[in-house]
Amino acid sequence: MAELVFHTGPMDSGKSTMALQLEHVHSTHGRRGRIFSSQDRAGQGVITSRLGLSVTAIEAPPEFDFWRYIIGELTSGQIVDYLVCDEAQFYTSDQIDQLARIVDELQIDVYAFGILADFRTELFPGSKRLVELADRLVMLTLGPLCWCGARGTQNARTVDGLMVTEGSQVVVGDTAGGGDVRYEVLCRMHHRRRMTATRAKATLSPDPLPFDAE
Repeated sequence: MAELVFHTGPMDSGKSTMALQLEHVHSTHGRRGRIFSSQDRAGQGVITSRLGLSVTAIEAPPEFDFWRYIIGELTSGQIVDYLVCDEAQFYTSDQIDQLARIVDELQIDVYAFGILADFRTELFPGSKRLVELADRLVMLTLGPLCWCGARGTQNARTVDGLMVTEGSQVVVGDTAGGGDVRYEVLCRMHHRRRMTATRAKATLSPDPLPFDAE
């Protein structure tokens, strides 16, 4: 039986790397798939990993219809054994429904990768629908660390090192340097306190720091 599988974790947990690895394993064993992405940090029509890996992908904007696309491929004689769908948090709820239909009615495996929640700790619509519909939910265990050393679970949006909690749900940025908008993975406690690494370095308060400042 085909499956709809959702691989998820916070930013920097290796989701895109795993998506590329999964594509490599399946393709080298003779399976033929299609790779999709949406609003990758490197631009449209590509999946990139912070390890430096990249592969060309089909861009899936909100108006893209997965069901129609796959039916078009099959009726033109193409073989499709599986789909790899990166940045799935940016897909619409309708698109997730289309992916579930592809699994159920066409028996094509769908492997989705994405983060669960935004910088306000609210579920993305695509991720919410995947949690509701997926046959399996895979939490990535090799996750990033907060600046304090605890496991990072929350995605924080920062501007000039300061955490912001208002704004559009989708603003493409990165955890690396450069650009006005950056993202930082924090533990739940420091996300609640809005204590980013920049603020932690600037404060002399012993409360948020895991060490004695001299």
